Amino acid sequence: MAKQVFAAGTIPWRRVRTPADVEELMVLLIHRRKQRDVSFPKGKLDPGESMPEAAVRETREETGLRVTLGATLGTIHYEMPGGNAKIVQYWAAEVTAKAALASTFKPNSEVQALEWVPASAARDLLSYEADRELFDVFLRLAEPGLLDTFSITLLRHAKAAPRGEEFPEDHLRPLTETGERQAHTLAPILRTFAPKRVFSSTATRCLSTVAPLAERLKTEVRERECLSQDFWDEGDLTATRRLVGKIVKRGKSAVICSHLPVLPDLARELMLASGSLPGEYVEDAARLPPAGFSVFHFSRSRPGAGILGVETYPLKH
Repeated sequence: MAKQVFAAGTIPWRRVRTPADVEELMVLLIHRRKQRDVSFPKGKLDPGESMPEAAVRETREETGLRVTLGATLGTIHYEMPGGNAKIVQYWAAEVTAKAALASTFKPNSEVQALEWVPASAARDLLSYEADRELFDVFLRLAEPGLLDTFSITLLRHAKAAPRGEEFPEDHLRPLTETGERQAHTLAPILRTFAPKRVFSSTATRCLSTVAPLAERLKTEVRERECLSQDFWDEGDLTATRRLVGKIVKRGKSAVICSHLPVLPDLARELMLASGSLPGEYVEDAARLPPAGFSVFHFSRSRPGAGILGVETYPLKH
């Protein structure tokens, strides 16, 4: 019986100045020794690893580059020798000048060489049609100048203790043991999107969910009453709209942790603050299980372009 093999990768990119003092978009291709092909960095997931983590790790292992994830480019599917199906998820990943200088790449048994090429020439060098189709998605972002992105992640708190005699006050309910494990599992996954700020409802279960992430990022959790379920129950979301508007306007990646009833309104506020077209995708992105999250991608330089993509992760445990 055919199996599904999951993998993840990136299209690393950077902008450089040519001798004619023109900015040119470059993408990174890898030349693999064993397969004798030209492709993008990617690899199979390790046991228990998420797609975002695998994409960052594989890019590091194959190119020596430390990257964070930008816009989602979707997935490609193809049949492997033997009949198994391979599913690979990709992201655009900007390589800063600092990261390029810090690369530790050396030719090895897997990757023979790295090649930075102009984006205009890359498609013809790729060995596989699936990679060329993926690159077309990348180009559709690049051509109108939408590669420079930031993300806002809506996160539902991890599994919490039920309300009852032991915890009569809803906002004081702690995480269960499962919830604590979820919180620690979430931290490295969310970090791959390089959030600069972490916002949370004032409820204990939300603060505990993002605490491991904040510790990894060496940042404080920004507690906001307007993200709490108690505040939402009162019906006036003016302060919530103002907060989401500020986060979008700032143009830097952030995580917002809140509650299931509040998430649909937060998603709609992201849509409104960015002038995005309405659609079922907004409601779908807010329909999250405990510790589930959705990542919304936006253009930093062209905010009027709206939501460029949404990826949703119902955390498994």
